[in-house]
Amino acid sequence: MLVRLLYASRAVDPSHDAIESILTQSRQHNPLTGITGILCYGGGIFLQAIEGGRQQVSDLFGHIQKDPRHKDVALLHYEEISERRFGGWTMGQVNLSKLNHSILLKYSERPELDPYGVSGKVSLALLEDLMATAAICGRV
Repeated sequence: MLVRLLYASRAVDPSHDAIESILTQSRQHNPLTGITGILCYGGGIFLQAIEGGRQQVSDLFGHIQKDPRHKDVALLHYEEISERRFGGWTMGQVNLSKLNHSILLKYSERPELDPYGVSGKVSLALLEDLMATAAICGRV
């Protein structure tokens, strides 16, 4: 059974190298467990959708909750799915510094990434919009 989980967290170390380390680890580990997804990062905040088997997604989320590189981990949305939305990605990345802020403003009060201030469905719609506008890099 396939599931999709959406969560937000704050980076303990917001440096470029720390974020790249998380992406590299995800891109190496996720194909081995059948996990696909997308990671959006901006202003020290991660917004990530992960898809895959129920047990694999659950195990990964448990690992993220214990990962010292993340704090304030919050589950935003969880659902059973019939197909993957981010199936072509081992871990796509959105670079918010190169993004038209009107896309962010479409989904929140201010033109900044704030998944803690909106519903999980709104955050998922933002990720889908970012994917549709080709604002994502790192396809593998």
